[in-house]
Amino acid sequence: MADPVTSSAHLQLLSDLTPPSLERTWLTAPHPRLPIVATCSSDKTVRVYSLTNFRLLSTIVGGHKRSVRTAAWKPHAQGESVLATGSFDATAGIWRRWDSYGQATDGWGLGQRDQATNNHDRAESEADEQDILRRDASNAAEDDDDEWRFAVLLDGHDSEVKSVAWSPSGMLLATCSRDKSIWIWEDLDDGDNNFETVAVMQEHEGDVKCVSWHPVEECLASASYDDTIRIWREDLDDWGQVACLRGHAGTVWFVDWEAVDNVPAGLVEETEKEAWREAGQRALSGPRLVSCSDDRTVRVWRRQPKEQAPVAGTAMPSIIRPTGMDETWEEEAVLPAVHDLAVYAVAWSKTGLLASVGADGRIVLYEERLVDVASPQPMDTEPPSSAPAVARTEWVILAALTGAHGIYEINHAAWAKRADRGRDESKEEEVLITTADDGSVKVWTVER
Repeated sequence: MADPVTSSAHLQLLSDLTPPSLERTWLTAPHPRLPIVATCSSDKTVRVYSLTNFRLLSTIVGGHKRSVRTAAWKPHAQGESVLATGSFDATAGIWRRWDSYGQATDGWGLGQRDQATNNHDRAESEADEQDILRRDASNAAEDDDDEWRFAVLLDGHDSEVKSVAWSPSGMLLATCSRDKSIWIWEDLDDGDNNFETVAVMQEHEGDVKCVSWHPVEECLASASYDDTIRIWREDLDDWGQVACLRGHAGTVWFVDWEAVDNVPAGLVEETEKEAWREAGQRALSGPRLVSCSDDRTVRVWRRQPKEQAPVAGTAMPSIIRPTGMDETWEEEAVLPAVHDLAVYAVAWSKTGLLASVGADGRIVLYEERLVDVASPQPMDTEPPSSAPAVARTEWVILAALTGAHGIYEINHAAWAKRADRGRDESKEEEVLITTADDGSVKVWTVER
């Protein structure tokens, strides 16, 4: 399939992460606070790189006996970084490292100082950055290896662990496996690295490829070889399936959630953005979900608010969540077809862009644009039955790049806050990080 005509936007290679792994890399996980990323490799290691100068900081070894397939940083960890890993050896691991160690030379704290930092502190920060640029990457890896503590091994799956994900609170860890199960573990946070199994869900009929938490709720989405996406919630101390999304005609490889404050392109004023967020039943639906599949498609899904009984004495529907747990999710859009082969990963940026990558070696960027600006209705206005509850939008291809990693398949894509010296500090710039079969990890900017 030839690349379609796109807009003037294009992907610009900012840098490779160096040195690369000599074996296949599966996934890259950006840290939630620091300008660093962790990459998972078939060589049984996790490499931690700086997003300030794109060089290797640490190589995490030991703990796993086979390929490390997945990793996720725990949010809200104070004073340390906590990394969960999943391996083909059927285990998940928890790793810890103090953020303060080597901060002046390895850049783990760069860009995280308080906004009120004085000029002297800023000068020190710039000196720190120069130190990073001078360090030899191999020495950095050698120096830092011993500072990673392998805290605990989570053993329970019968086969390869394919994905790990922390809940928004950081108290729950979800893992999924080729054994068709999803496990949820609770971090007891008792100082002894104890985790408790709180649920094992086995409704999927095939290999579970991915788990992903809702950005603000303790709601979990999973994707599977059985061609379905399933949504899970806790009810009365028991986790269960509340929805099964069917529409893909092949393995669902990956799912990702929309940012809570996302709005379509074309809305500039804050009043317009707020009106969009509150329009119709949009606020009740919450963030959408994007999925990708072996069927070469990328799809967007939206939860439908349940029919509510009117509040007594009024004609207004209640917005109180009903007691029934089942949810209805509908396919809202199938994005324009570009990929020739399986789509392995999708990533939804905080600025609203979608990226997809896969077996054909392409990176594709999509943007949602308004078609009809007049449609949104405020929440306290009941729209006519013939009018749509939300404005219509369409997804367009913003950019498509063939052969982004040469002849190799691209296994994963993730967005991260830009942290290098070329960033525009007046903007919330993001970079796209792609991870490929040849061991390379590339960092891209979107140029318009």
